[in-house]
Amino acid sequence: MKSSKFLSKLVTKQLLTFPLQKSVKRRSNEGFREQVRKFSIFQTWKESLALAILCTLASAIPVWAAEKLYLTYGPLKLSVSVASLETFAKEGKINKDLEFYLRNATPQQQAQFRKALLERADLDPLVVARFFNTEIGEDILSKIGKFITIERGSNGKYALRGALVQAALDPQGLTLLNFLQKLPTNMQFRGELMLNAAKAAEKAILATEMSIEEMKKLTAMEATTEPPVDFSAMPDLRKPGEYDVKKETWLLNDESRKREFYVDVYKPHRWRAGKTPVIIFSHGLASRPEDFSEDAKHLSSYGYVVALPQHPGSDTQQAKALLEGYAREVFDVDEFVNRPKDISYVIDELERRNQSEFAGQLNLESVGVGGHSFGGYTALGVAGAQIDFEHLEQECNGQFSGLNISLLLQCRALTLPNQVYNFRDDRVSAVFAINPVNSSIFGPKGLSKIQIPVSIGAGTYDPATPLVFEQVRSFVWLTAPNKYLTAVEGQAHVDFPNSMRKLATRSPR
Repeated sequence: MKSSKFLSKLVTKQLLTFPLQKSVKRRSNEGFREQVRKFSIFQTWKESLALAILCTLASAIPVWAAEKLYLTYGPLKLSVSVASLETFAKEGKINKDLEFYLRNATPQQQAQFRKALLERADLDPLVVARFFNTEIGEDILSKIGKFITIERGSNGKYALRGALVQAALDPQGLTLLNFLQKLPTNMQFRGELMLNAAKAAEKAILATEMSIEEMKKLTAMEATTEPPVDFSAMPDLRKPGEYDVKKETWLLNDESRKREFYVDVYKPHRWRAGKTPVIIFSHGLASRPEDFSEDAKHLSSYGYVVALPQHPGSDTQQAKALLEGYAREVFDVDEFVNRPKDISYVIDELERRNQSEFAGQLNLESVGVGGHSFGGYTALGVAGAQIDFEHLEQECNGQFSGLNISLLLQCRALTLPNQVYNFRDDRVSAVFAINPVNSSIFGPKGLSKIQIPVSIGAGTYDPATPLVFEQVRSFVWLTAPNKYLTAVEGQAHVDFPNSMRKLATRSPR
C-alpha cells in the first residue's frame, strides 16, 4: 500500500505531538480496543511491579511506613489510609475513608478490587534486581514516579523501588497490598496527569483504529485500479521452492572494530539461472539468528542466498549475561553503530568468498536487507537513515513518552557522541523492516535520507513498537519514490514469521 496522503493527515490530526508478546488471534476493532485496555491497565500494573522491583538487594530498609495515599487533582486532595485498604482486603469491610471511592462500585467490582489487592506475583528478586540496575530499568521507575510521587511532589521512583524490594523479599510475596504497606512514606497519585495520559492513550487507540480502516479502504481501492492478477497461475510461495538448501555457520572477525560474531548462511545446492540474489536479515533485541532459520531456509529454497548475522551486545547471549549477573545493561549502546556495520561486514565477507565458494554467482551489487524490531532499525540504517539527535531528545522528553514503549530502547542512543552517523551501504538496493524501532531516533529528517525502495511491516496489536507511532509515522516521513506499508491484523510483536515471509518476496531478485 503506497498511499500516504490520508495517513499524513491522520497522524497530524490524531497524534499531534504525542509519541504512543504473545501471539494474538485476529480480532475486530473492538477486540483491539479491549486488548490495548488490558495491556495498558492490567499489564501496566502487573508488569510495572515485575519491572520495578529491585535496584539492589542492598537497599536500605526504611524506618517509616506510609499511613495515607493521596489522590490529587488540581487543588483537590483526597486520601485513603493504607490500614483501610488492608481491612477491606482481608475482611471485606469498607471503612469511612474508603467508602468515598467504592460507593458507586458494584459488588462484583468490589470483589475484583479486593482480589487485586491480594493477588500474588511470583517473581525472582535477583533477576529483577539485575534488570533494574540497567538504564532502561531506571527509566521505567522514573516514568512511573512522575505519576506516583512522594507527598510533596518529588518523583516517587526511590520510594517505589524500596517498597517493591521489601514486598518481593517478604515471605507473603509481592502483592499490591503488601507493596502499599511497604511504602516508606505517604504517596500521592497525580490524578490530573493520569487523566491526561489516559486521554493520550485513547487518542492513540483511535488513531490506530482509523489507520487500519483507512488502509483497508486504500488496499481495496488499489486492488480495483491495478490490472487483475491470476494468482492460480503463480507459484504458491507458502510452499517450499524447488532448490535443496544447505546451511553453513561462519565465524567472522572484524579486526577494525575488535568484534567477533557468527553468521548463519543458507544457500541452495545448485544455482539458479543468472546471478544469485542475496538477502541479509537482522534479528531483534534479545533475539538470535536461529530464530529465523525456518524463514531463511524457505527463502533459500527459491534460489536465494540468505545470511543471518549475530549482533553480540544485543542478542540472547547479552540477555542471558544480564540475567546471570555478567552484564549490566539490556544491550550495549554501541549496538546502534555496530549493527549496521555488521551488515556491511557480512557483505564484505560474501565478496571475499564469492569466487572461491559461490563460483562468482552472487549478485552483491543489489543486496536486499531485512530486519525485525531493533533489526528493523538496522535495515533502515544501511538504507541511509541517519540518527537525528535533536528530534530524539524532544521525543524522549515528551510528557507522555511512556506510551511508546520502544522509546525505552531508542532514548539510550542519546548517550552516543552527538555526530553524524552515515551507515548507508551502496550495495544495498532495497530493505524491508518488520515492526521496526525507528521513528523517534531517525525522525522525518533522518528517514528522508533513504532513497531506495523500502517496505515497512506492522502489527495491529504490537505494544512494543506501536503501529501508529513507529510505522505509520515513519511511512509518512519517507521520501523514497518506492515505499510500501503492510499492516497484519492480529500480529503482536514476536509472532512475525508469516509477515517476514510475505515481505521477503518483495526483495530484489
